Amino acid sequence: MKKIALATVAISALLTGAASAADLAARPYTKAPIMAASMYNWAGFYIGLNGGGGWADKCWDNYNVGGVASVPAAEGCHTATGGTVGGQVGYRWQASNWVFGLEAQGNWADFSGSNASVLFANVTNRTRVDAFGLFTGQVGYAWNNVLWYVKGGAAVTSDKYEGLATNTGIVFDRADETRWGASVGTGVEFGFTPNWSLALEYNHLFMGKRDITLTSVAAPGVISRGDTIRQDVDVVTARINYRFGGPVVAKY
Repeated sequence: MKKIALATVAISALLTGAASAADLAARPYTKAPIMAASMYNWAGFYIGLNGGGGWADKCWDNYNVGGVASVPAAEGCHTATGGTVGGQVGYRWQASNWVFGLEAQGNWADFSGSNASVLFANVTNRTRVDAFGLFTGQVGYAWNNVLWYVKGGAAVTSDKYEGLATNTGIVFDRADETRWGASVGTGVEFGFTPNWSLALEYNHLFMGKRDITLTSVAAPGVISRGDTIRQDVDVVTARINYRFGGPVVAKY
């Protein structure tokens, strides 16, 4: 009888527990958390190198001969071309997909060219841009690790001018100057690692007109002639940058 009684109690306990479990409310459904997408981070300080080529359009208009003012007359134009290499440093801020920045760039260059003067017989005018610098602001839009940007600001060039006898190639007068102007440009940059990026960039430099006094090589300090020289410069470069900072930012 005791065994039957114990069995009855055990069965009753099991049935009571099962009923209590059935009376519990169902576990509420919880939505899985949204994963944060990783977005390439363009913000931070960067430094890099660049190299490419350029061309400078030069037009000479004479207004002085031997220190004596003369009726302005065109001597002609030419395009000075060549290569360039240099470096850049900058800092960028990022707000969602928009990127803003400041940059300073300095380049050595060898943009050289010449033309025979249409005003003076047996005279060839030769020019060279041997360096330039850019100080610009940037605004860009990023598609993750691809950035398109426009830039603008100040430009400076180092210019040399020479006159030589066409038949002998001997230089008889020369001048040099540092010329300031303005620049605008655009570029596309691709981040191929969290901190390294490659870019292709184009810049146009508006360098305006300047009155240049050329002095005699044979008699230093003696004015040979004066010319108003107009200049515009175009530059295309490939760039590589290293950015200091974290690799990604969260985008929800």
